[in-house]
Amino acid sequence: MAEPIPAGEQSSYETFRDCLSEPVLKALAAPTEKPKPKKKRHVKKGSKSGKSEVVKQEPVQANIERSEEAAGTDAEDLGEFIEYLSTLIFPSLPPELRTLTHSIFKDSPNLQDLYTTPLSASTYTTLLQHIPPSAIDSLESYGLLPPMSDTIDQHNLLTPLLTTYISAVTAPPPVWSSTRATACELCSRDWVPLTYHHLIPKAAHARVRKRGWHTEDKLNSVAWLCRACHSFVHRLAGNEELAKSFYTVELIQAGGVEEDVEKRESVEGWVKWVGGVRWRSR
Repeated sequence: MAEPIPAGEQSSYETFRDCLSEPVLKALAAPTEKPKPKKKRHVKKGSKSGKSEVVKQEPVQANIERSEEAAGTDAEDLGEFIEYLSTLIFPSLPPELRTLTHSIFKDSPNLQDLYTTPLSASTYTTLLQHIPPSAIDSLESYGLLPPMSDTIDQHNLLTPLLTTYISAVTAPPPVWSSTRATACELCSRDWVPLTYHHLIPKAAHARVRKRGWHTEDKLNSVAWLCRACHSFVHRLAGNEELAKSFYTVELIQAGGVEEDVEKRESVEGWVKWVGGVRWRSR
């Protein structure tokens, strides 16, 4: 059983676990699509196949229910896997990295030299050497790393994770702190750290101003999302499409301005699925 996380490191541990969950969920957590029932064929009156068509429709609902149960179980299992990986990797990191905060970072030139992002080759090489073999084995067994992964494979997966974690713990409090929600505005999970999502992405601001899509006061609108939902939204549409059609939480949920059914169902499926990913109480 993993050693308890010290109280002074708990907040950083939760941030690390959240950062780790994003690539794991992205790779392993595609929500199960409901099987589509076959169209009923028209049968001539008196045909022997008439009854069989009715019978064939009945298993469809059972299949849907089984797939939903399986998805719920998968979400629980994945939550446990993320927790397990986090308890393997986080305690192996250097002590100063497990307690790093914005205030500590800005007051320490030495820590700034080490951990300013993007990480230097010497820093990420050293950090990757801290990752325990048991964690590498687990990442390989779940297909997050190829079998017999080498240092390049491990760098490609783990350096972005470490960079995301360091950026998160060293970031100053956002100017939108006063608007912070208590739960993710998409999946409603209140046990995960939240990030702020620019509803009108900054990369699209110049185009938004040029086209007059939104007034200036709307440009810095944000939604508070868990890291997994934040990443999902950016996979849902590109920056310009987000700015034009998905600039409120309600529009994201509705499939955009055009009420795209496929995207709405994609959001609904994701939200239902990821809402089942929980951490064990520590």
